[in-house]
Amino acid sequence: MTDSSPAVDPDFPADDPAAEAEAEVIQEPRLWRKDGWTARVIKNEDDDGWAVEMIKDGEPEPALVGPWTMGRDKKNPKPLDTGAFNTLVKTASEVLRRHEQQLRALLHKRVSVQTGEGDVDVTLDIVPDEYEPYALLGAFDVFGEKLAEARVAPNFKLTKARAEAWAEGGFGRIE
Repeated sequence: MTDSSPAVDPDFPADDPAAEAEAEVIQEPRLWRKDGWTARVIKNEDDDGWAVEMIKDGEPEPALVGPWTMGRDKKNPKPLDTGAFNTLVKTASEVLRRHEQQLRALLHKRVSVQTGEGDVDVTLDIVPDEYEPYALLGAFDVFGEKLAEARVAPNFKLTKARAEAWAEGGFGRIE
């Protein structure tokens, strides 16, 4: 007697809707979904042409919206294909990566100062909490060991002079 039950893949739980949606591949002329991304060809609201939007799974807004090529009939959009989809995924991923880098640059500052004990890196990491934002000021030696940490206001301005003053004061409380 043979077992007719379907094989169970431990990496793909059958009762997990998110896993099912992630595994769902759609390849239609105006809609592609694959590898965590959805490309949708839409009517361009600004003119008579077409646009394509790239949405990362789980995100409410598109990561990328751009013009899309007209088809041969000069009326309908060119259908999506593997090459175009892969290029769109690469471009949208790069947009998200740059956005994350910009956000990191806004939320993280670093200044190096010299003290009697050697070089010290002073960092400021802003924690953008919706209700109570704050920042953490940290001091690290040349080996990356934390020397001190202090909680400061999220609008604290980290300058070389302030970092030096904090170090000279023995990394005490910051006002």
